Amino acid sequence: MWFIIAILGGAKLLLHLCCNGRYGYFRDEFYYIACSRHLDWGYVDQPPLIALSVKISRALFGDSLLGLRLFAALAMIGVIVLTILIVRELGGSRFAMWLAGLCVFFGPIWLNMGYLMTMNSYDHVIWTACALLVIRYVNTGNPRLWLWFGVLCGIGLENKYSITVFGLGVVLGLLLTRERRVFVDKWIWIGGAAALAIFLPNLIWNIRHHWPFLELMHNIRATGKDVVLPPGRFLFEQALLTLPVSAVVWLSGLGWLMFAKRGSRYRVIGWTFLIVVITFMVLHGKNYYSTPVYPAVLAAGAVAIESWLRKPILRWIGWAYAAVIVAVGIWLIPLTLPVLPVDTYLRYQEKLPFKVPKSEVDHERAALPQVYADQFGWTEIVEAVKQAWDRVPESERPDCAIFGQDYGVAGSIDVLGPKYGLPNAISAHQNYYFWGPHHYSGNCMVVIGDRKERLQQLFEDVQYVTTSAPNPYALETELGIFICYRPKFGSLAQVWPKIKNWR
Repeated sequence: MWFIIAILGGAKLLLHLCCNGRYGYFRDEFYYIACSRHLDWGYVDQPPLIALSVKISRALFGDSLLGLRLFAALAMIGVIVLTILIVRELGGSRFAMWLAGLCVFFGPIWLNMGYLMTMNSYDHVIWTACALLVIRYVNTGNPRLWLWFGVLCGIGLENKYSITVFGLGVVLGLLLTRERRVFVDKWIWIGGAAALAIFLPNLIWNIRHHWPFLELMHNIRATGKDVVLPPGRFLFEQALLTLPVSAVVWLSGLGWLMFAKRGSRYRVIGWTFLIVVITFMVLHGKNYYSTPVYPAVLAAGAVAIESWLRKPILRWIGWAYAAVIVAVGIWLIPLTLPVLPVDTYLRYQEKLPFKVPKSEVDHERAALPQVYADQFGWTEIVEAVKQAWDRVPESERPDCAIFGQDYGVAGSIDVLGPKYGLPNAISAHQNYYFWGPHHYSGNCMVVIGDRKERLQQLFEDVQYVTTSAPNPYALETELGIFICYRPKFGSLAQVWPKIKNWR
């Protein structure tokens, strides 16, 4: 087992070390860096763990992209390790470990989650660890494992709220199986109390700030920002994200858990999987929201396939299938890791037999998928803002704010701007709204990405400076840069509550 873990884990780390420093900062990474400079118990769109994680990585590695993304790569190695441990708990041996490990290694979602620093990376490792604890409980009957399950769920809630769906799946799965007897034991309740205690600081933050996350979710639904997938398309994209040829494995795993005599001991995992996938499908969640539940079912499928091919004469079929997983996985690597130059990638994308999924409506017009498009165009924006900043008289600069329409633009100024002598930006988008207008009055503002006609309704004097240089790969490109003087709305402090932008 440990040999398999060493091979797959070492190869995974090497692959990410070779790729994770390519292209540039992802839009959300700018925002996480900004949040790490304002540590708090919560943010408009996320709990605090990702900001703390980025704070630690920046303390260790500075502004290195490789350093920023190292924890994400390690998290995906953790998912491989945990998946193989689940195989062992389910009674699988060497072939099943290789098969499940290869599915996770080459699954596009797990390649992507190891490439960018995102809270989703931690989501995968936490869910998989929780699944391992549930299976371990079924095998040992040790009720104290529920304490650790609760601790992990509490940490998961400080990372991303979607783990509540997983927790609901486990609870309902327990109630639907003979494991329901666990609810008469004190340890599962102690575990629940531990989860609540760990989550409590963020819960209090949300209460004190009038539940901004719920307001944000309402606004996203109201504006139609996210692509809404019909059930068939949702399931297709699930298969695509987890590697199409691996669908045989997780479907086998689901069948083994729900219907096979040997697998039925662990039926709680099967119910959890079904509840999670169906919930996100019905609620029109993004296609990747339910993917953290797949490693456990892939492990079950690998064990099932191993048992079906136990005869030596059939074992070659299993290894041939594993080779197909490797071949298809290599073929699809460019979708989620920047192994190709951008122009070569675009030609590669055109030859694919399917359309690369887009999770947000705005990205339908982008040439590149969001994971790549949102890494381009930022330097051009900062350089254009620098041109405007140079036109602001020295005497006015202390009270001249740089305003970005969204956290990507504002974050790019905060992270890349110091090299150009620019101050930090302000914005009313997401948590930038809570950080406020700082000390700025609004009498002088460099505004990024707006229209002159609209700005003239807000300021007495609006000067167009330049447009950020076009970047054919970027979604944020060719943004107008303006210097605005003498506001008609009073001061920034007065108008700030009216310009909140949570979507």
